Amino acid sequence: MNRLPPLNSLKCFESAARHGSFNKAAKELSVTPSAISHQIKGLESFLGLELFRRTKRKVILTEAGESYLKPIKSIFEQLESATSELKSKQKTGSLRLAVAPAFLTRWLMPRMERFQSRYPDIQIEISASSGLIDFSANDIDMAVYFGNGDWDDVEAYYLRTAKLAPVCNPRLIKPEQPIVTPEDMRFYPILHVTKRKDEWHDWLQQQDLDPALFRRGLMFSSGSLTAGAAAQGLGISLTDPELIMPEMEAGTLKVLFDQHLITNRSFYLVYEKRRALTSAMSAFKEWIIEEMVDNKVT
Repeated sequence: MNRLPPLNSLKCFESAARHGSFNKAAKELSVTPSAISHQIKGLESFLGLELFRRTKRKVILTEAGESYLKPIKSIFEQLESATSELKSKQKTGSLRLAVAPAFLTRWLMPRMERFQSRYPDIQIEISASSGLIDFSANDIDMAVYFGNGDWDDVEAYYLRTAKLAPVCNPRLIKPEQPIVTPEDMRFYPILHVTKRKDEWHDWLQQQDLDPALFRRGLMFSSGSLTAGAAAQGLGISLTDPELIMPEMEAGTLKVLFDQHLITNRSFYLVYEKRRALTSAMSAFKEWIIEEMVDNKVT
């Protein structure tokens, strides 16, 4: 960097060369003509050659000045373009999110209209992801994880804890086999999340019931799928009621018992550690935390 001339002297040179006048350059840059002359002399001294021939009425580029002007002008045009593009992106913003499937379809999507109304110029690209994101290897800006909050190389902000209760489609329940107590569920298939088999075990034990007495039904890769299967009448799912509000309002799912299993798993907003937040990232982080508070979700 020590081999580069000062930026101010280059600005003065480019302006004076473009106008063919120190006076016009001074007016454009809001300085005095003597300041322009001083900067040009400093640049010529740095380069060890003359850039202008001075006459009484104007200044004329030397051959060296002509040669130097073309790349300098191109550099300033690129700098102006890059600055304009960056400012435009900051004003509108873009955000790429990867979100746990259940949280995406059952909590986030029904609320996204509120975010878009507040930030209409922020463009969001959302993908469903149940795994961890390698932020250094892709272009994802932020993610919503479901787990215990202990992940390497990410900043993690707590959003909400999962509270699970048995739910099913009311049509599943046979008149001759009503579900009045938790023990009555043994007559119906129990839907499981493949990697979270302990959840039903823990909930049943919490009710002083033997898990071995209950029918194991289909197994799915995510809680979103078990809730969907329950809505189709395929069995009873252990689901967070906050994430099935549309189905509950439509009558395709109902909570059987208010006893909740408080898990050690929660939803977290995460992004790469030590990354500076863009305006779009900051806006989304502020909004989603506000949504949690406004909806009294704890």
